[in-house]
Amino acid sequence: MKLTIAKHCLAVIMVWSVCSCEEGFLDQVPDDRLTEDDVFINKNNTEMFLANIYANVPDEMAQRFVTTGNGYGNSGPWTGGSDEAEYAPWSGTPNEINTGNWNASSDWVETFWSRYYQGIRNATYFMANVDKCVPCREPLVNQYKAEARGLRALYYFYLIRMFGPVILLGDEVIAPDAGLEEVVLPRASFDECVEYVVSEMEAAALSLPNAPAGSSAYGRMTRSVMLAMRQEVLLMAASPLFNGNGDYADLKNADGKQLISQEYSPAKWQRAAEAAKAYISEFVPQYHDLYRKNDSGGNFSAFLSCRDVMLDSWNTEWIFGRPGSDVTTRQYDMTPYHAGALDVSRGGGGLGVTQQMVDAYFMANGTSPVTGYNPDGTPIVNPASGYQTTGTSAFRAPDDSQSRTVYNQWVNREPRFYVGITYDGRAWLNPNTAGLITYTRKTGNSGSSQSQWDFSPTGYIARKNMIVGDRGVGGRALVLYRLANVYLNYAEALNEYDPGNPDILNYLNRIRERAGIPGYGDEVDVPVPASQEEMREAIRKERRVEFAFESVRWFDTRRWKIAEETDNGPQYGLDINSDPPNFYNVVRFETRVFEKKHYLFPIPLDETLINNLLVQNTGWSAN
Repeated sequence: MKLTIAKHCLAVIMVWSVCSCEEGFLDQVPDDRLTEDDVFINKNNTEMFLANIYANVPDEMAQRFVTTGNGYGNSGPWTGGSDEAEYAPWSGTPNEINTGNWNASSDWVETFWSRYYQGIRNATYFMANVDKCVPCREPLVNQYKAEARGLRALYYFYLIRMFGPVILLGDEVIAPDAGLEEVVLPRASFDECVEYVVSEMEAAALSLPNAPAGSSAYGRMTRSVMLAMRQEVLLMAASPLFNGNGDYADLKNADGKQLISQEYSPAKWQRAAEAAKAYISEFVPQYHDLYRKNDSGGNFSAFLSCRDVMLDSWNTEWIFGRPGSDVTTRQYDMTPYHAGALDVSRGGGGLGVTQQMVDAYFMANGTSPVTGYNPDGTPIVNPASGYQTTGTSAFRAPDDSQSRTVYNQWVNREPRFYVGITYDGRAWLNPNTAGLITYTRKTGNSGSSQSQWDFSPTGYIARKNMIVGDRGVGGRALVLYRLANVYLNYAEALNEYDPGNPDILNYLNRIRERAGIPGYGDEVDVPVPASQEEMREAIRKERRVEFAFESVRWFDTRRWKIAEETDNGPQYGLDINSDPPNFYNVVRFETRVFEKKHYLFPIPLDETLINNLLVQNTGWSAN
């Protein structure tokens, strides 16, 4: 592979300052340009080089155009490109995904590949040279090496979940002036990639602190981060996309090497479950626990717990996060247009939530509102749920000061629904503009008649992780991985290899209890799923709601091999070109394109052209 893997060579190294303030290690600004000889001359320069490697950690708050954001960005199309949401027409990459208008020549495909390999290359170079930093000394040098090793493993994980099998560079040091040299290597098999990543995470964990050593270390690699991501890698490897997937029978290197195993292995599920359980045993509750918050009266509030787990930076549930993130971009996208309101509560409102996602949230009684859909997109109502699709009622949302007239579909839903969704007639959450009500109907203050571009394409707007205050206020962190992920990973993996194990129900119900809804078996209308298949579906439903808009759903639908159903064909929302009652009609806003080839990203075209050993992913053009 010619070093487009590292187009951004180190001949001149751009370094980033490490902020010593409470925002943490990744809150960086450009500082200086150093030559290779200067990097390891003192501790400050060495730490700035390490911070430069950290800058590749994705900023998932800038997903409208996936390669923008603080540092190197690396934000993905995961929210607007999944069945959770739809960005307004002025958005870029997510809409290209939804229409199938992308390929191996798309610049952002190349950007992901090159930037993560840049981080990998720089981490390896750092590990090989940090001993030159005499002032650093041990054990600090060992910790720095472990952080770089952990980051390198993390970037490989991000690559393989997008591209599948990739090229493993190992510990080969690529010199800073090697931009014109060629390193022609074939792809390793997916299982080889997994073993490498897991072993590197385990090795890094041995020399890392269990948790951040104070607020200035937030966002840095720790033993907790490494072992949490290890079980995430193993869950992915056990999933249908990579565990005996016959669709990739022909994905082989030029020498005939099979890149994705064709043999299903239940042992992979067992290994994933055991890794998750080991993590829980070591870190819960000493270092992490599910976040819980009481209301002003001192009583537990499921709504505040589910809302503020995202907003209360570095709370006990956070395992991994990014201190510096482009929150103001996402906050603009989640703030409705609000014609005539103060600027602090005016935005684009362009991150529209699909009707399918709205219907995925449970009712307050813990039941699913719908059991399926008719050909026209209208829901098949679960009669036990109490879900109504006609009429209005007086209803007070958990964060509202009074009852309002609300469409019955949005009445008596679970707390996470009110955390996640801004609907027509909902009070806005900025106390500096008290009394502001959002109306997404055609002639409403945030409707399609108010602006050429700034309105929701579905009639709903994503609300989760929206600041409770002025939309332009930034400076807060972004959670990338939390304990709830580990709990539901454990339940899923355990159900696949040991169905009926009581821990499955235990950890699934822990999530539901914190969300303020009955656990399975707690109510007559919420019976314990009776089979492995029913439990699998229950776990998947819980993941969809618990991790809504957290860049999880995209990867879940792909590793489960269900994206051909969830992300293909008609997508539905409300009739945004009407006022009530027609506004409440479910209409198709888009017909999406998802083909089998879309389960994996294509290898960038430029890479395959200069490396004759680099085979293209199944279904994508080789030239």
